[in-house]
Amino acid sequence: MICIREEKPEDIEEIRKLNEKTFMQTFGQAPEANLVDRLRENCPGILSLVAVQDDQIVGHIVFSPVKIEGDRTLDGMGLGPLAVLPEFQHRGIGSRLVQAGIEILKNQSSPFIIVLGHPEYYPRFGFELASHSGIRSQWEGVPDEAFMILILNENALSDIHGVARYSSEFDEAV
Repeated sequence: MICIREEKPEDIEEIRKLNEKTFMQTFGQAPEANLVDRLRENCPGILSLVAVQDDQIVGHIVFSPVKIEGDRTLDGMGLGPLAVLPEFQHRGIGSRLVQAGIEILKNQSSPFIIVLGHPEYYPRFGFELASHSGIRSQWEGVPDEAFMILILNENALSDIHGVARYSSEFDEAV
């Protein structure tokens, strides 16, 4: 049985190993492990969740602060990275981590969640192209179909358009 819970200090080393293994096997590099460590150290307000099975962390997700800067600034959250150990993928663990994070952030009144990710995966959770809401990425060359937003409070985003800015910790990873 899978349990989704917030990260604890004693999980940090296992989370790092999970991110290294997952991203090395999938992409041949693992800057995400360093990114997670830097977010934890430098970004107050992150939400870090783990999926645990039989006392082993098999999945991890981080949500960190993001600002949309336009005529005015609006604070929300960004999703990522998301990692599930390769041998536990395709079992719905990633989906459970995403859904749990969305629910927590709704309850915390976050107005939106931004993600830079797979265009086939995230729409199932309600993410849509950020460009349809007048939101663009701070980074050049990000494909429109991979930059998405989940609006949790329509009123808060009704008149804001502009650039979504992640914390500077993401600059090395993107």
